[in-house]
Amino acid sequence: MKRDFDLIRQLLLEVEGDTSVDPSGYTEDQVKYHKGLLVEAGLVEGMVKDSSRSYTEIPDLVVIKKLTWDGHEFLDQARQLTVWNRAKENLAKKGIELSLDALKAAMKAIITGMIS
Repeated sequence: MKRDFDLIRQLLLEVEGDTSVDPSGYTEDQVKYHKGLLVEAGLVEGMVKDSSRSYTEIPDLVVIKKLTWDGHEFLDQARQLTVWNRAKENLAKKGIELSLDALKAAMKAIITGMIS
């Protein structure tokens, strides 16, 4: 399954308590997969459970407890939709693949430019 950073952002907002987030445009498998990625990336504290009979990349269960420090830091940069969209657009214009590190750097540059 392909990683979807818009869903990752939505899930982080949801974990933080944003009740306006609506991941209904995604399948249950997409949501579980991306919740598992959040745990793997260290953006949230939680548990990913796969049964030994599962031969897919979709976890059977993902339980998220809370955002980690890194999760809060990433979300603080990504929260404002204009910053989020500009960061993605800037990376695409430069031909840079979306990655967590690239998004962090792009958002930091945008925010730095806004305050200097």
